[in-house]
Amino acid sequence: MNAFATKVVLITGGSKGIGLACARQFVEQGARVVISSRSQANIDQALSELPGAQGFAADLSDDTAAANLVRQMEEQVGPIDVLISSAGAAKRSPPEELTPAFWRAAMDAKFFSTINVVDPVIKLMARRGCGVIVNIIGAGGKVASPIHLAGGSANAALMLATAGLGNAYAASGVRIIGVNPGLTETGRVGEGMAADARHAGISPEAAKERAVSKIPLGRMAQPEEVAHLVLFLASGKASYITGTTVTMDGAQHPVVV
Repeated sequence: MNAFATKVVLITGGSKGIGLACARQFVEQGARVVISSRSQANIDQALSELPGAQGFAADLSDDTAAANLVRQMEEQVGPIDVLISSAGAAKRSPPEELTPAFWRAAMDAKFFSTINVVDPVIKLMARRGCGVIVNIIGAGGKVASPIHLAGGSANAALMLATAGLGNAYAASGVRIIGVNPGLTETGRVGEGMAADARHAGISPEAAKERAVSKIPLGRMAQPEEVAHLVLFLASGKASYITGTTVTMDGAQHPVVV
């Protein structure tokens, strides 16, 4: 039997990139998968390659919309066994272009788009005495980058929330873990490279080449590689792992944590 047979899995940001890679692998493992995205068109495109999966459109930076998504899923699909939070990514910007509004938008895009779903889901899981949440966060929350200060701050806040909630809910039978991917080959890479290029006065292609040159493994991660880790952390094989965040950045930042 597949590891996640009959399990109900909600994947926010599941229509593209890492979220979609996770959705594919959970479907292969027999899970009942639901993806969410702000765009119904993106959901429809993703569902064309996810047999048996479902999708709901929602803007998760809105706490009411996020709560409605959770309620709708629990009523129409079933109790959520696994939540993979991959929604939202803060825009990158050279530091001289930052404004208070930009910082606030970064928190909405990443921190609150995650917490607005995690909050109701973790409480439901605690009442049932079981459940796993994996937050896809980002290495920018550990190492400050001039072009990712606002988004990195949101990531750092999410790492702390993951650690704290892991501690608070461990006795309730709920695990919550973070994953910090480094540079990953997704559609969001181009935006980051453009901001880096403006800051350094070089082309986006040169910015990407420079970024990859700093990764000891010599390449960016593939979304599927991140998904492999996510599935492990969500499985029973990781039953003693909670309240921590795992970094996978190709050894770019060799630090002890």
